[in-house]
Amino acid sequence: MAVDYAVIVVYLAGMLAMGWWGMRRAKSKSEFLVAGRRLGPWMYSGTMAAIVLGGASTIGGVGLGYKHGLSGAWMVFTIGLGLLALSVFFSARIARLKVYTVSEMLDLRYGGRAGVISGIVMWAYTLMLAVTSTIAYATIFDVLFDLHRTVAIILGGAIVVAYSTLGGMWSITITDMVQFVVKTIGLLLLLLPIAVVKAGGFSEMKAKLPDEYFAPFGIGGETIFTYVLIYTFGMLIGQDIWQRVFTARGDKVARWGGTVAGTYCLVYALAGAVIGTAAKVLYPNLGSADDAFATIVKDELPMGVRGLVLAAALAAVMSTSSGALIACATVANNDIWSRLRRLGGRGGGAAGGADGAGHDEVRGNRLFILIMGIGVIAIAIALNDVVEALTVAYNLLVGGLLVPILGGLLWKRGTVYGALAGVIVGGGAVVGLMAAYGILANEPVYYGLLSSLATYLIVSLVTRPTDEAVLAAWRRRLAGETDEESPETPSAPAVPVG
Repeated sequence: MAVDYAVIVVYLAGMLAMGWWGMRRAKSKSEFLVAGRRLGPWMYSGTMAAIVLGGASTIGGVGLGYKHGLSGAWMVFTIGLGLLALSVFFSARIARLKVYTVSEMLDLRYGGRAGVISGIVMWAYTLMLAVTSTIAYATIFDVLFDLHRTVAIILGGAIVVAYSTLGGMWSITITDMVQFVVKTIGLLLLLLPIAVVKAGGFSEMKAKLPDEYFAPFGIGGETIFTYVLIYTFGMLIGQDIWQRVFTARGDKVARWGGTVAGTYCLVYALAGAVIGTAAKVLYPNLGSADDAFATIVKDELPMGVRGLVLAAALAAVMSTSSGALIACATVANNDIWSRLRRLGGRGGGAAGGADGAGHDEVRGNRLFILIMGIGVIAIAIALNDVVEALTVAYNLLVGGLLVPILGGLLWKRGTVYGALAGVIVGGGAVVGLMAAYGILANEPVYYGLLSSLATYLIVSLVTRPTDEAVLAAWRRRLAGETDEESPETPSAPAVPVG
C-alpha cells in the first residue's frame, strides 16, 4: 500500500497548498465568498459538478447499484435532473441578482423581513449537509489507514476546514477543479471499465444476476418519486448550489456551464450503478451494500490505481463538504448574525449584496468558517447515521423553503407574509411528521411541502400585495441592473477564469 499512501498524501498536501494560494487571492468579500463572480464555463462546470457529486453520490451510488442494479442510478440521476432544471430555467436570473445568499434573494423579492427565519432553515440544511460529508471521511480513511472513526473524521474535517478558512471560495474552487479531474479519471476512466471486465463483461453480469437488476425502474416508482421531490427540487434552492451560481461570470456561463455539469451527473449516476452491479457479481454476500465501493477498490485494483480511485472518493467527499461548509458559514454570518446585530432599528435586510469593509468582511467570514467547521466535526463525531442526517437536511430544505423561493421567482402575487407563513408551517410540519412517522419516512416531505404550498397561497391572497416599488426594484435586479455601482470590484486583475 506504500504507493497508494503516497498518492493520497500528495493529494491531501495539494489541497492545503490550494488553500494557501486562495488566501493570497481572496482580498474582498466578493472574492472570498463567490470567487469575484468571474468564473468561466470550464471552471464553473467542473466546480458545480464537484459540489453536487459527493460521498453519497459516489459511495452511496455504488451501494444502490449493488442493491438494486442499474435502477440504483436514480438517486444521482435526479440530482443531475435538478441541476439541469436550475441551469436552464433559473440560473441566469439568480446570477444577475448579485447577492450572496438565498435569504438575501427573498428579502429583495418580498421587501425584507424574510431573511432571519429563512436563514435559520437554510443554516440547518447546510449544517447537516456538511455533517454528512464529514462523517463519510471515517469510511474512506478506515479503508486507507485503518484509523479509528473519530481520528478519521478529525483528520479529514481538519483539512477541509483549513483550506476553506484560508482562501474561501477561491480555495474551494481550485480544489474542486482538482477533485473533478481526479473523480473523472478515478471513477469513470479507471474503476468503471476495470469493474466491468473483472465481472466478466455485461453478458456475464446479466447471466449471473436476476432480470430486475437490469430493469430501469426496478428500484420502485415511489422511491423514484421521493428522489425527485427531495433531490431534484433540493438542487433548485440549496444555498450550497446557489452560492456556486453566484460565482458565474455571466448569464451564459451559469446556464450552459450548469447544463454541462448536470449532464455529467447523469453519466456519473449510470457509472456508479454499473460499478455496484459488477460488485454484486464479484461479491454477492457483502454485509452492507455501502461496503461495495471500498471492497472492489481494495481487492480488484492494482497499486497506484487503487490509491487514485480512493483519492477520487476522498475528492467527492471533500468537494461537497467544503461547499456545504462555506454555505453554512455564509448563512450564519450574513443571514443570522449580521441581521440580529441590526435589529436595533438600523433597517431590514442585507439584500444589496454589498461588499463591506474589505479585509474586515473577509476576516469575519473566515472566522465563521472556522467556527462552523469545528462545530461540524464535533457533530459528525457524535452522529452515526449518514442517511438520517442527509434526510433531515433535505426534508427541512424542501418542506420549508421550496415554495417561498420558487413562488417568489414565478408568482408576482406572493407576499412576505405568505413566504414567512410557508416557511414556518412547512418546516414545522416536516419536523413534527418526522417525529411521528420516523426520519426516513416519505410522509414528512410530502405533507410538509403540501402544507407549505397551501399556506403560502392562502396567506399571500388574503394579505396586501407586495409594494410596487419593491417589485420594480426586484425586476431591475433580475434584469442585471443595480441601483448603484457595485463595490465588489476585485483587487486582483479582473481576468476571466476558466
